[in-house]
Amino acid sequence: MSSSSVQPQFVVPPEARIPVSDHLGRMQPIPPSRMFLVKQGLRAFRERHPDRPTYDASQGDGGASLPGVPAEVLERAAALQAAKGTGYTMPYGTPEFRQALAEAYWRLDPDTGWGPENIVATVGGRDGLVKAYQAALALGHGRAGDVVVTSAVPWISYNWGPYGVGANVVRAAGDPAQAWAYTPEGLAETFAFIEQHGRKVAMLVITSPDNPTGRVMPLAEQIRLGRWALEHGAAFVLYDWIYHHVSDHGPSDINALLRGFDPEQRERVMVLDGATKALGASNIRIGWLTAGAEVIRFVTARASHAVIPPFYAQAVLLAALEVGYTQAARPIVEPTAQSRAWLRNFLSQQGWHFILGQGYYAFIDVGPWLDARGWADSEPLGQYLAEEHGLAVVPGVFFSPAGGRWIRFSYALPPERTQAAAQRLVEALAALA
Repeated sequence: MSSSSVQPQFVVPPEARIPVSDHLGRMQPIPPSRMFLVKQGLRAFRERHPDRPTYDASQGDGGASLPGVPAEVLERAAALQAAKGTGYTMPYGTPEFRQALAEAYWRLDPDTGWGPENIVATVGGRDGLVKAYQAALALGHGRAGDVVVTSAVPWISYNWGPYGVGANVVRAAGDPAQAWAYTPEGLAETFAFIEQHGRKVAMLVITSPDNPTGRVMPLAEQIRLGRWALEHGAAFVLYDWIYHHVSDHGPSDINALLRGFDPEQRERVMVLDGATKALGASNIRIGWLTAGAEVIRFVTARASHAVIPPFYAQAVLLAALEVGYTQAARPIVEPTAQSRAWLRNFLSQQGWHFILGQGYYAFIDVGPWLDARGWADSEPLGQYLAEEHGLAVVPGVFFSPAGGRWIRFSYALPPERTQAAAQRLVEALAALA
């Protein structure tokens, strides 16, 4: 006899219950991102050389290396917060945020069929990505364990973010001579490899400008590859445009992107964006997903039980749009563009092999110096540069084995700092040789 008047019961019926699996106990531990450890080597240099400057060319944070969000934008956001109050907002953000993004930021054309209801606020880019992975798994083939496809040298967290929510990750075939860019041939090889392992493609990630390489993919090529992926079994294509405002060519055109897909295909397209890079708003944590109606419903429902975006972060974006997004982004975009132009010319003069497109980064081939020292990859070089020469960069091997002979050098710095850091790199490699 039970002593309770209410008996135990499952929340969902038998056919909806998650099957028992022991895969969680067999998963590889997810390592912490080594991006946050890169600067530690500078401490040893400062202790030995307290009077010499150090240079942090590892930065992906314009709020730390450049002025970041203008004070007047932050103050206006605080006023908006005070007027709004401190109660909950909706899990997708506020109506004002969605409308401002649709009309003043994206300028969505009615003929695309997309509007404010196709936008959901997220707590930065990583939160947006996790929600996108979950949607791709559930709404795509409906299976855990399927695959998110990235480039051969992806942003570090693309290796592990999908894995943490039940997707496997496959780095696509690619040619270093072409900056590991996707091609239909390389994707065909990759998709066949995935099928041979009993998996399906839940999502293809297309990033432009790219992190870590800075490679830029023309919009027509992004559309061509996205269509190819959807036509060959990918459930979704995600466009990571987090760096697209930090470009000599201006931001990408979402209307042109959407018109490149049939209406039914459009529902399987997601676009990730945020203020992290263009405004230097890393610790404000405001991002947004723009996607089809089913994805937005899925993300909103999940967010209502998990992470709801705070209003102040949305208010920063609203305030930036009030003054004009280009104006608000100028403290980041202008010095980065000046550094980019100088660094491209400087590296060419050195005769080095490098990739330098747009965004924040140059990807530099340091293989000759690794060979001279007998190092297997660029990790010990990163330690050497920081500890012996006061220069922090990101070893390419942190991204993937394919990047093992490269380093990522950030020029999201004032031009004079970029120039001094690049000169220090030349001196350090000469001393190593």
